[in-house]
Amino acid sequence: MRAAVVALLLAPAVALAQPRPFSCVGAEALEDDVFAIPFARGADRLGDAARAQIDAAVALALEMQERPVCVLGHADRGGGAQTSVQLAAQRARAVTNALVARGVERDRIRAEARVANFSHRVQEPGARAVTIVVMPPP
Repeated sequence: MRAAVVALLLAPAVALAQPRPFSCVGAEALEDDVFAIPFARGADRLGDAARAQIDAAVALALEMQERPVCVLGHADRGGGAQTSVQLAAQRARAVTNALVARGVERDRIRAEARVANFSHRVQEPGARAVTIVVMPPP
């Protein structure tokens, strides 16, 4: 038993990918190489409507290996600030996992939660989506 514990402790550990150094600041202002992934109100699971956009983003990301990818999760303010941030992050995570499952290297992806303007009169039109932005080369 003791030898098994020692062997386990000495076995090489799987390292989690560390993101490459880049920023998503300004990503929402870009118009090229942007893909919108829709979500149902309050949902954090990908629907069938997301598949084509994710596939298109993956194809570009795999073709342009030197370009980082920003995944911007959005949520409206329907559940309050804290809940909206959590939902935006969960959506971004779902899309990130889909990109990685299709072959995009995890260290090329930066996922961020973005929440719609918290004014009572303003709702951003993309507040129930995730935006994938294949950034320009660094």
